[in-house]
Amino acid sequence: MSGRHRILLLDAAPGDLLGVELERLLGHGLAVTLNLRRVADRAGARDAWGGRVGFTDFDPFDEAALIAATLRDGGHQAVKSRAGVPLRAAFLASAAGGSGGALRVIGRAGAGTDHVDLSAATRLGVAVTHTPGSNADAVAEFALAQLLALTRDLAGHNTASHRGDWRSPAAPARALSELTLGILGPGRIGRALAGRARALGMTVQGLGRGPAERDGLRRADSLAELLATSDVVSVHLPLTARTRGLVGRRELALVRPGAILLNTARGGIVDERALADALRDPGHPLAAAAVDTFEHEHAAFGSPLLGLPNALLTPHVAGMTRSAMAEAAVRCADHVAALLDGRPDGVPVANG
Repeated sequence: MSGRHRILLLDAAPGDLLGVELERLLGHGLAVTLNLRRVADRAGARDAWGGRVGFTDFDPFDEAALIAATLRDGGHQAVKSRAGVPLRAAFLASAAGGSGGALRVIGRAGAGTDHVDLSAATRLGVAVTHTPGSNADAVAEFALAQLLALTRDLAGHNTASHRGDWRSPAAPARALSELTLGILGPGRIGRALAGRARALGMTVQGLGRGPAERDGLRRADSLAELLATSDVVSVHLPLTARTRGLVGRRELALVRPGAILLNTARGGIVDERALADALRDPGHPLAAAAVDTFEHEHAAFGSPLLGLPNALLTPHVAGMTRSAMAEAAVRCADHVAALLDGRPDGVPVANG
């Protein structure tokens, strides 16, 4: 390998997008070490890229293995993740501040940096960049799919039909034009969802710091008002100290009878135990929920929502369309290269 700076890809783009990502990084003159742990065709990757990139194979969620791989052969100046591998203070101290530590940049091919200890990164001089907006359309489409699946009980009808049970709904579903969608966090994704929902005839309102009215959203005055006046609530906030546990037992009790909750944002914003208790209670006003993000994910996946028939669960896949993942990989490569070369203008960097 050659190149002024070394980058470790903790989890590369999948399938043939791997080639897109590697070519972009190599085109910037970076020396790439590819972690094969989550590459489906490891032998194929070695055959195709063996003369141009280096290889390693370790579980990036194992912090000791992660530190060792980052420090190997003189250290890497950058690491890139896609699935939000936790990069905490101990890792940062070793990779950037310890003996042999060379880390200067962390890149996330996706939106959000809650997987990084930003305070430690800032203290150690490590820039953390991501690709906000790269998956906005993908997540908005997924949230709309969740909404449609739950309002029409597609999972329930599918299960019954596979049993040979010709089941009619106890009561007819309401048309989308009869429903109000409340968007908690009308940022890029929230606005993309709002446009799609309005096109289908829904009334849409929002709550957040952005100027919701400019996008045709009615602004709710408070979280309590948004919950109490929406038939479907969709969460699109970053996970921060302010938003952690924002929707808990008290907030869930405020929703309209028959309401639906969607979460494609981050686990931890909605209290999963409180949500599970609400869904188990036949007298609770919340009727169903669709959750794509959890407090504990990947190898540590577990949730009190498991097994509940009125909880539609998916493994953090909302943003995984081909176009979204390609854009995120390319933009992340560009951001990392720019920061390593001392060209920070226009590059989104999170601060601790």
